[in-house]
Amino acid sequence: MAITLITGAIKSGKSEFAERKALRFNKITYVALSKPHSKDKHWQNKIKLHKSRRPSSWDVIENDDLFYVFKNVSGPLLIDSIGGFVVKYINCDNNEWKNNLILLKSYLREYPSDIIIVGEQVGWGLVSEYKIGNIFTERIGEVLRDITSIANDNWLTINGKAIKLDDIFYDI
Repeated sequence: MAITLITGAIKSGKSEFAERKALRFNKITYVALSKPHSKDKHWQNKIKLHKSRRPSSWDVIENDDLFYVFKNVSGPLLIDSIGGFVVKYINCDNNEWKNNLILLKSYLREYPSDIIIVGEQVGWGLVSEYKIGNIFTERIGEVLRDITSIANDNWLTINGKAIKLDDIFYDI
């Protein structure tokens, strides 16, 4: 079992890079970790673009409950993106949030097959003027840091380029 984490900013190429890495598997389940947004045309266009790049042989789950996926799916996973996990639990208090983080890390460690996770890098710019924006920024940072600590491969995508962080990092 191996965990690969691919992070980057919006339009950095992280999903495309993850999809390329997933092509090594004969069979994979692509987890679109989100609730459907059928009335959001911009979101629907983004979904169409992602679908157009995926091989038809991939199983697809469109679900915002990652714990459900871990309990009911076997075989390699491509999770796009872990921000959906944060959104699902955005209104939890800090204790419930911490418990969900611990549970997530446990599921990731125990999952019997390879997992590729796409994650959003945020917080490199302005601080949100909205409380919920700041909660998301802090929580996605926590999730990514936790996953990085157990991942076998950690990548950062910038401007359509991928950098393998494991080759150049210094633990802090």
